[in-house]
Amino acid sequence: MLFLDDAQRLSPPLLDYLRLLWDEPGTAAALLLCGAGAERVIARAPALRSRVLTWHQVPGLDQERLAETLAMFHDVWEGADPADVGWADATVARGNFRTWAKITSHVYALTKRGRDIRVDRALIEQACARLGPYP
Repeated sequence: MLFLDDAQRLSPPLLDYLRLLWDEPGTAAALLLCGAGAERVIARAPALRSRVLTWHQVPGLDQERLAETLAMFHDVWEGADPADVGWADATVARGNFRTWAKITSHVYALTKRGRDIRVDRALIEQACARLGPYP
């Protein structure tokens, strides 16, 4: 399996090369092309598009299961108040998992500064502030 994220940034010659790899006799591989807008880029490469078996739309993180999802991603989120997590999502992350990975990294670093530091609203705000200004 070849997994390419940010496929929307692939050039037409590279997309054609991927098609050639796919068409190579004896190939037993799968291409997984991901990224916001990747479907538009692939649609402009008809030879590759005609080989797409399945299209999937992956929505942003589900607000109702966000705290649970984050706790599965990293144990630093276990026991965090879902309202505090919801604030960070509404204010900063907006359902983007890459942003949540950054916030998690900062939350983790902040919790390692002392004993028994709770992941609360103040700590989450401090972690989010490290990402730079947000509206």
